[in-house]
Amino acid sequence: MTVSTPSIWSKITRQTFTRRSLLPLKQDFLWKIETGVVRTLTWLEDGNCINLGLWGPGDVVGRILSNADPYQIECLTLVEATLLPNLSWSQTTDAMILHIQRSGELIEILHCRQAEVSLLRLFAWLAKRFGQEVEQGKLIDLRLTHQEIAELLGLTRVTVTRLLNDFEKQGIIQRVQRKFIVLHEQLPFWHYEI
Repeated sequence: MTVSTPSIWSKITRQTFTRRSLLPLKQDFLWKIETGVVRTLTWLEDGNCINLGLWGPGDVVGRILSNADPYQIECLTLVEATLLPNLSWSQTTDAMILHIQRSGELIEILHCRQAEVSLLRLFAWLAKRFGQEVEQGKLIDLRLTHQEIAELLGLTRVTVTRLLNDFEKQGIIQRVQRKFIVLHEQLPFWHYEI
């Protein structure tokens, strides 16, 4: 009986990582996220954290996709990921195209000049990308701290906390067990275009 190379790799290289753990960086390998969500990040000389993206099932991440130094891949949830050697990269073309598109979407959000608009657009993106339909709207099933959201947008934690409180009072979002729901009543606002 002959076993094909891809099935051997998927059995050998699929690994589970806990929340807050780091995926090992290997120059000639990519990680394909099977379940869960990771963020890629770097730091500036002054110690400020720069988020490079949020990635979920079907996405590929790896050291080779960024020139940032330092570079880390941190698990935001329990994650299962498959290590892909460079010999199998030709099979990841669609995932790499999505990686580029999602990076572009995040760059658009980061270039909003008003903090409120930037945060609203981030929540719209998170709801579209990671949201699960619930009765009230879309549940963003990630436990993002106010600090992580601030780092993602280049805002202060205080500003994010104030805006999230405002959004909750306005009925744009609802908090449930350290997670957020983007409420249905606000969905037309979330899809406006400039």
